[in-house]
Amino acid sequence: MLGPAGSRFADPAAWLRLEQKLGRGLPADYKAIVDAYAPVQLNGHLYLSSHPACPWRDLGEEIRKTSQVWAASRWESYDLEPDEDPRVICNRPQIAFGTPDGLIPLASTDPGALVFLAPEVYGFADGLVVQGAEGEWAGHPMAFAEWLYRYLIGEEMAGWDSATFYPGPVRLEYLLTGPGEHTREAYGPPRGM
Repeated sequence: MLGPAGSRFADPAAWLRLEQKLGRGLPADYKAIVDAYAPVQLNGHLYLSSHPACPWRDLGEEIRKTSQVWAASRWESYDLEPDEDPRVICNRPQIAFGTPDGLIPLASTDPGALVFLAPEVYGFADGLVVQGAEGEWAGHPMAFAEWLYRYLIGEEMAGWDSATFYPGPVRLEYLLTGPGEHTREAYGPPRGM
């Protein structure tokens, strides 16, 4: 759906360094997609905005900063239904951010949703938890590639009322990765949708 890979920053050593800092591995499908396309915005909304080998858009630094913000937030103070509580979704008494057994931020949307890797989602190892723009949480017991596919075909994957289908090829906007660069737009292959 995304077309030929650019692989601008593919670097296994950068992934290894990041995973050592996190104290856990990241899913192979996520790393392959990020290697192939990031930093990129898909269809004007979904950001895979960093890569561990891109100094200007360092994924490790983004994970660290986002995790610090979430660790200091008071997200638990909201009145959450059990099916919207990440502690229930992830089968954890407490939720941590950026730790080996916590939530790791992977992607975001411009309306404000954040996609996290979780150690477990409804019993599925390395599933995804999304905190939607309205503050609600949803669990997706699936791999990142499946989540991305469902997001791109217009399923509600980024929180309440987030389903948006864009007919035709996926639009990729390659983000700036250094001074003097310009954003570049490309399109995936026709989808027949």
